[in-house]
Amino acid sequence: MLALALASTAGLFAGVGGYTFYYARGLSYLSNDPRACVNCHIMRDQFDGWQKSPHHAVATCNDCHVPHDLVGKYLTKAENGYHHSRGFTLQDFHEPIAIKPGNSAVLQANCVECHRQIVSGINTHPGNPREMLDCVHCHRDVGHGPVK
Repeated sequence: MLALALASTAGLFAGVGGYTFYYARGLSYLSNDPRACVNCHIMRDQFDGWQKSPHHAVATCNDCHVPHDLVGKYLTKAENGYHHSRGFTLQDFHEPIAIKPGNSAVLQANCVECHRQIVSGINTHPGNPREMLDCVHCHRDVGHGPVK
C-alpha cells in the first residue's frame, strides 16, 4: 500500500512537472534562440531593445548572459530558470527586471572576453574582470538598445 502511495505521488509530481515544462516551453531555454527570452511577456522590452542594438547582428542572449563553457552555461541556465519560474509563479520579482550581481559578473566576464583586444590596454587588473571598470556602466545601451 505504501509503495502504491509513493508511486502515485511520484507520478503526480512527474505529470505536473512534465506538463509545466511543456506549457512553459522548457526545451526552448536549452537552445540559443533569443526568442526563448520572450516566452515570458515581462522580457519583451529587453528583447525588442536587443533587436535594435548594435550587438543584434553579432550576439545572442546566451553570448552575453551565460558563461561560454558547457557546464557553466547550463548551470547558469538552470539557476536562472529556477529563479525566473519561481518569481513569475509567485509574482515576487523586481520590476523593472534588474540583473543580479552573479549574472552581472558573467556579463562583465563575457564583455571582457569578446573585446579583450580593446580592453587589454585599459584593464588595470588583467585576468580579473570583476576588478576592472564595469563595462555596462558606460555602455548600457549596447546590449539592449537605448534605455528609456
